[in-house]
Amino acid sequence: MTIHIDEDLRIPMADGVTLSARLWRPADAVRSPVPAIVEYIPYRKRDHTRARDETLHRHFAGHGYVSVRVDLRGSGESGGILGDEYCQQELDDGYAVVQWLADQPWCDGRVGMIGISWGGFNGLQIAAMRPPALKAIVTVCSSDDRYADDVHYMGGCLLGDNLSWASVMFAYNSLPPDPALRGADWRAQWHQRLEANEPWLIEWLSHQHRDAYWQHGSVCEDYKAIECPVMAVSGWADGYTDAVFRLLEHLHVPRQGLIGPWSHKYPHQGVPGPAIDFQGETLRWWDRWLKGRDTGIMDEPMLRAWIQEAAEPATRYRRRPGRWVGVDTWPSDGITERWLFPARGGYLADQPMAPDEQPFSLQSPLSLGLFAGKWCSYSVGPDLPYDQREEDGGALVFETAPLTEAMELLGAPRLRLCFQVDRPVAQVAARLSDVAPDGKATRVTYGVRNLNHTTDHADSEALTPGTTYTVEVDLNHLGHRFFAEHRLRLSLSTSYWPLAWPPPEPVNLSVIGSGTALALPVCDPSRGLQPVRFASPPADGSAVLTQHQEPEYRWRVHRDLETSASELEVIMDEGEKYLPDVDLTLRHHTWESYRSVADEFDSIEGEVIANREFHRDDWRIRTRTRTLLRSDAQAFYVVAELDAWEGEDRVFSRNWQQRIPRADV
Repeated sequence: MTIHIDEDLRIPMADGVTLSARLWRPADAVRSPVPAIVEYIPYRKRDHTRARDETLHRHFAGHGYVSVRVDLRGSGESGGILGDEYCQQELDDGYAVVQWLADQPWCDGRVGMIGISWGGFNGLQIAAMRPPALKAIVTVCSSDDRYADDVHYMGGCLLGDNLSWASVMFAYNSLPPDPALRGADWRAQWHQRLEANEPWLIEWLSHQHRDAYWQHGSVCEDYKAIECPVMAVSGWADGYTDAVFRLLEHLHVPRQGLIGPWSHKYPHQGVPGPAIDFQGETLRWWDRWLKGRDTGIMDEPMLRAWIQEAAEPATRYRRRPGRWVGVDTWPSDGITERWLFPARGGYLADQPMAPDEQPFSLQSPLSLGLFAGKWCSYSVGPDLPYDQREEDGGALVFETAPLTEAMELLGAPRLRLCFQVDRPVAQVAARLSDVAPDGKATRVTYGVRNLNHTTDHADSEALTPGTTYTVEVDLNHLGHRFFAEHRLRLSLSTSYWPLAWPPPEPVNLSVIGSGTALALPVCDPSRGLQPVRFASPPADGSAVLTQHQEPEYRWRVHRDLETSASELEVIMDEGEKYLPDVDLTLRHHTWESYRSVADEFDSIEGEVIANREFHRDDWRIRTRTRTLLRSDAQAFYVVAELDAWEGEDRVFSRNWQQRIPRADV
């Protein structure tokens, strides 16, 4: 099929700003209009996502759709300013984009939305606004709850990725439009962005509870607002797996869930593998809901998931062993809860402890967590958790006897924790590991909980030392098969830095065994799971990128035994890439450091430095952003820097220093 490409389609907004889109459409669509599929994100279609976009949008266009990739206001070649994630202006623009596409002569009036991460979020959010032309969405690696289940907070605990992600957007927001498309106006638009660029970290730290700021854009506030069909997709190594299960449970529309072994990637590029023919699956979805064809997609089980099997612990995998299964409904009556209880000797037993047993005492070293990996894996480096034996020496550990037969889990384990503390502010991290007969321990799920959030995340209370509390600690969903002779290990710690920002001082946690229990979602073997199959992804024939200098990705743990200093250093050097069809060379290099000294909780620091560079002929721009976050018992302290160069001349420089009072995280 002949495909027409428009590199810079301008979409007008009501206030005069125009958004820039890249469009792929069948050449005869003006004569025979077809549905449109749109992806709406801020990640620069002209350069950063160009190669990925080709694998998806060209495929849709080749199968009878107009496929459109739109840069948000203030990003790429779009006009205006991007002030934050999911602001109302962004959603209003998105609504307008959907309706504008539906009105074009090459569109038959029906529109679908697809997106991963940011685009998955705003796909749900715009669906909840119910634009008449929007008939279905595919949301990948996204969330329905911006506070409880996003990059910012987890279980009420501040995530280290909050700093990392804020720094990513600080760097993106410093970049100019391409002069080849914007002409002489590019420089004025660039400086407008530089002047308006603020470290979003400051705003995010100003909302440490689940308030109206986070409720905005959280579709869990009203699931019924979404009235179009939803396909929700994620992977076990991704940070957004849990949302798929909640959407399946609470939406009231035709819906499907798909979870593979993947990290934060589209499934046709899924790592760890196996990747699947995601383009083919989504075409079945679009053909059903945008063209009215019976493709059999709704005859598939509601949830299709990869059940992982035991694998040696590793910080990256090319492929995870396992198998595909299907579940007709979620929640499933084929999943039953099995309760396990802590017992003396470090066991997980089938019976609870007696009420008069002494509690278990725990105070973890601040260095526990250096081998935790990233909250959300991108599989571009060794960002998965290492052998848990490296962490368990500072944890309170309970484990089963070797299993006499295999056990499969599908769902979310829950820890009911009965405890006392000796400090007013505390947190807990809970990890579940698969322990092989040789003792190697692979983490299969985990959860963290701010213990000051005793009821919900809207408020908190200071803990009274010596008082007994009970809270639920939700662990992330998993699909995992434990083999016979393997053991299940529950590990508890009082900090998990740098995955989660620690409490303001060391805490001794007393775990009361008689009131503590772990609930496991066990697949009932008598009811079974349906086998399902997927085709392999088609070969990627789009040669739109040349790697001139190879990337380098490193995760390094440094320990200075003289000073008791610890550091996790993360290097993400994407090398030098060349895009021949737009004659553009780009370099991205990011360095992250997460530091602490002994058990000095005032020594905690996180720092991110990001360098971005573009050049074509004699046009060369470069930006450098730096963000430093530290804390004490009273506050968080943000130091940020932004510098920009055109050629050899520094044309912009600005610094920030901000103190944000600490609530309880």
